[in-house]
Amino acid sequence: MSDISARLIRYSERMRNKRLVLVVHNIRSAHNIGSILRSADGFGVDMVYLTGYSPYPSMAGDKRLPHVAKRAEAQIVKTSLGAEKFIKWQYKADVFELLKKLKADNFKVFALEQTDKSISLPKFKSDSDITLIVGSEIGGVQKDLLQLADEFLEIPMSGAKDSLNVSVATAVALYHLRYRS
Repeated sequence: MSDISARLIRYSERMRNKRLVLVVHNIRSAHNIGSILRSADGFGVDMVYLTGYSPYPSMAGDKRLPHVAKRAEAQIVKTSLGAEKFIKWQYKADVFELLKKLKADNFKVFALEQTDKSISLPKFKSDSDITLIVGSEIGGVQKDLLQLADEFLEIPMSGAKDSLNVSVATAVALYHLRYRS
């Protein structure tokens, strides 16, 4: 067996045992939601939870006004290209209850946020089941949610700007968490 084949088998076995969940909190742009759903599908995320005021695709028992649900659906589909039909997702109104439940289910909670305690994403490794929280582009992950995080992860930046678009940052983080950590 070649070295590449052996590495792929080890990787495959490790990936089957590690669950990856994404919590998308208070993202205003339906286009960003669509892009995040598409990336989540591409990187094998087990579940996406859309929380807070984040828009979400139409769903059974939807309590939103029909025109609101229809508009959100149209904008999300524009960038998801149908990924919302393949990826498991749910809307959860109470993000705090959700995070407590995930922690009780043995997930470690990581916030994608720049703090003085953040771990640079390329240096991060974990064998645990992972919940990644992403927040709004302007304000980031809200402070009371940060208190529930086990650790903070950040993407090192080399240019003049100190951050990426939330959907791009989420894709970078998901790639690393699925294939490199």
